[in-house]
Amino acid sequence: MERMASLMPILLYIAVLIAACSSSSSEAAAPATSFEDNFDIMWSENHFKTSADGEIWYLSLDKETGCGFQTKQKYRFGWFSMKLKLVGGDSAGVVTAYYMCTENGAGPERDELDFEFLGNRSGQPYLIQTNVYKNGTGGREMRHMLWFDPTEDFHTYSILWNNHQIVFFVDKVPIRVFKNNGEANNFFPNEKPMYLFSSIWNADEWATRGGLEKTDWKKAPFVSSYRDFNVDGCQWEDPYPACVSTTTKNWWDQYDAWHLSDAQKMDYAWIQRNLVIYDYCKDSERYPTLPVECPLSPWE
Repeated sequence: MERMASLMPILLYIAVLIAACSSSSSEAAAPATSFEDNFDIMWSENHFKTSADGEIWYLSLDKETGCGFQTKQKYRFGWFSMKLKLVGGDSAGVVTAYYMCTENGAGPERDELDFEFLGNRSGQPYLIQTNVYKNGTGGREMRHMLWFDPTEDFHTYSILWNNHQIVFFVDKVPIRVFKNNGEANNFFPNEKPMYLFSSIWNADEWATRGGLEKTDWKKAPFVSSYRDFNVDGCQWEDPYPACVSTTTKNWWDQYDAWHLSDAQKMDYAWIQRNLVIYDYCKDSERYPTLPVECPLSPWE
């Protein structure tokens, strides 16, 4: 917490700069905001609500169950974005997940790209965990602090996915870059189309301080909020849509989207210096021989 307090003036300054900037992601198509246009409820429909105008969607968790939704369509490559406001107050044990996956369920051969927001006790910072799975194998976690309170307002969480890189963005700032090596491999998911999902669920066996902090059900229901879903991607059509090939017709498949821009590199470098809590590629105890993707440079 002392480290977090010392960073706060810098974090506030960065937040102002970020709010004033734009990036190539602005080329994405305007979102279709109707929930029914884009999503289906996966379970516990009675734990899902919308605002009166239908533009804000709410998922709730209580001791009985959580709730989740998924896109009607699946995609292979593109730009995927959503605004979220996370559970406020004492949210220890609660996980809000926003992710892409090849199937509904933790199948043994799934590909998956994860944002997971790990709740905490009141006054403690939220942590954001990302992970990448290919053919059922994950273990590629990174954890970051955020430079703002994600419970006070909506913030944008996005994934850029093409055959060259996967980039996780928060408010247009790249917090994680996962590169392909251009060869057949067992780490970069680029062969299977994915749905986009979000859910809220109880994970107090591991989510907060390794499971030491348990969910306080007296604070339930826990509610996460969503708006402005935005997708500009290759919608899957059987047997094989033309847009999955590298044609450079779409901005997310053009050369500029294969690498970070100079401005993005500056933001990314600051994030790496100040907000990374855990990086599996630096965990030599867990991985005495580092995974083969770890030497790939995010700067190239």
